[in-house]
Amino acid sequence: MSEDEKRRWRGKSASGDGARQLTTFVKNKRAKESSKKWIERQLNDPYVARAKAEGYRARAAYKLIELDEKFHFLKRSAGVIDLGAAPGGWAQVAVKRGCKVVGVDLLPIEPMPGAQFFQMDILADDTPGVLLGALGGAPEIVLSDMAANTTGHAKTDQIRTGALAEAAAEFALEHVAPGGTFVTKAFQGGLDAALLTRLKQNFAKVSHAKPPASRAESAEVYVVAMGRKSS
Repeated sequence: MSEDEKRRWRGKSASGDGARQLTTFVKNKRAKESSKKWIERQLNDPYVARAKAEGYRARAAYKLIELDEKFHFLKRSAGVIDLGAAPGGWAQVAVKRGCKVVGVDLLPIEPMPGAQFFQMDILADDTPGVLLGALGGAPEIVLSDMAANTTGHAKTDQIRTGALAEAAAEFALEHVAPGGTFVTKAFQGGLDAALLTRLKQNFAKVSHAKPPASRAESAEVYVVAMGRKSS
């Protein structure tokens, strides 16, 4: 056993069958407590293990899978713009569903068959034109799992991620094709009330959902707006 890790067996069986689950605890006095908790959570997260086993770039892929299983918006041959696409987990899901994907992020993204990625700022004036040009027209689906880098201050993080969700919503309102769908991460409490009202005015149905893959302690929820109305 290393100095940095301590493993112990913890019994876990609701049926009393004696099954046991390995739980990993990180012991490192030099690490910040928040960092240690994050590492422990990653090591013990079944979605992280499942993503590695199934070849997804991030556990977040299962959030989109579960949202699509509930709302059925990823249609074969649909054009998708993935905002904040790095590292590409959501794009992988959309490609596997037969969609054509164009993604953008400030961070570089490894190439992926069936998807085209751009390293750009989504708020830059020329970004929409580049994305729409690469897709070949208006997207049927706009996805955003964007979140601001955390500061450790819950209210600040909520405001910053909320601003990204609102930027994604503005992009969707301007560019989603009639009948299309917009999906974005938001914090509990959802989007700005005025913006949420605009979504409800411009989409046939707007729902909030928290997929099982979203950690219980996370304040995130997802807004799913379907059936873009013709202007």
